[in-house]
Amino acid sequence: MAVLEVLHWPDSRLQQKCDPVPAGADLRGLAADMLDTMYAAPGRGLAGPQVGVMQRIFVMDCDWKEGTRAPQVLINPEIVSASDEMAGGIEGCLSIPDVPMDISRPATVVMTWLDLDGQCHIREMAGFEAKCAQHELDHLNGKVIFDHLSPDDRTRLAAAYKESRQ
Repeated sequence: MAVLEVLHWPDSRLQQKCDPVPAGADLRGLAADMLDTMYAAPGRGLAGPQVGVMQRIFVMDCDWKEGTRAPQVLINPEIVSASDEMAGGIEGCLSIPDVPMDISRPATVVMTWLDLDGQCHIREMAGFEAKCAQHELDHLNGKVIFDHLSPDDRTRLAAAYKESRQ
């Protein structure tokens, strides 16, 4: 397959909400390209808008760096419930490289999605898997990790990021 170009913030497509994937759409080629891109980056998740595809699809493989690959493709994902308990931790983003940020998110989520065969899945996710899925879902909703920071921290880190990209 192919390694796609990853868009970098502040590309305006990263701030747009994605359209649902229509029923019956064949995304196998796109999903394979997105997984190739994610592994090459090397990342643990990649959302459609990060490669210029404004549809509600993301891929992730939370444990591949520690062992065997277990790729997941999530189409039209939604969080149906989230825990009140929050979990913080450092997050990186392929669209904002080299600027890790401490982000707090619900510790567990229940997510529903379709797979490449159109089958519906629902599962509780916890730990890093929950963090990764929420991060990628944010991309589908036009949010990046900067959007989770206080205004002062966002301004400071965004300026440092822009300076490092020149």
